Amino acid sequence: MLTDSVEGDFQLPNEHSLRYIAVEGPIAVGKSSLAQALAENYGARLVREPLEDNPFLARFYEEPQRYAFTAQLSFLIERYRQQQELVQMDLFQQATVADYLFAKDRIFAEITLSEDELALYDRIYGLLDARVRQPDLVVFLDADTDVLLRRLRKRARSFEKRLGREYLEKLAEAYRRFFHGYRDAPLLVVNSSDIDFVENGGDFTDLVREIDGMGQGVQHYVPLGSN
Repeated sequence: MLTDSVEGDFQLPNEHSLRYIAVEGPIAVGKSSLAQALAENYGARLVREPLEDNPFLARFYEEPQRYAFTAQLSFLIERYRQQQELVQMDLFQQATVADYLFAKDRIFAEITLSEDELALYDRIYGLLDARVRQPDLVVFLDADTDVLLRRLRKRARSFEKRLGREYLEKLAEAYRRFFHGYRDAPLLVVNSSDIDFVENGGDFTDLVREIDGMGQGVQHYVPLGSN
């Protein structure tokens, strides 16, 4: 899903152009809400992950082993299609904030697919990933499992009711492993367990300040409200 806002541009203090931000994190961490807030703050185009376009998602939650591969492949193709649309819409000329990183697809594949399925998936993923533009900045939201579980229950999506602590712990750890070695773009790792970027304007303002001060490489942001 693509959402147009006021066209804008924003700069890092080191004069590197920051036109494309991707917000990532495990289920229910708040990445979509943060991406929307950032898009509004910067006057950027908002890109939402095409969750509603996956006809296998609800069935995957009902029967994970049976529908894992088809659901994963469907996600991969839809995300790739959307990324190509961005290029055609002249991504380089308009600021863009996305609530997902294309490479995240591999995280879910690793924890849901069998060994043979993952080998086939990797062959397809490798061909597509090489054609996707990397963001100018990735914001990775991390949070404790208890926080993820509480936020998941609060948003009460019917197809997520079967998700429990074990799956969320496994997913959160997979995200941490992935971003521990991530070097494809500047990365801001944010501890978001004890803060609320939507309800607390101060938390959001502080994060924007961190983003505006980002340079190259990896930086960790532990807000004052976090333990």
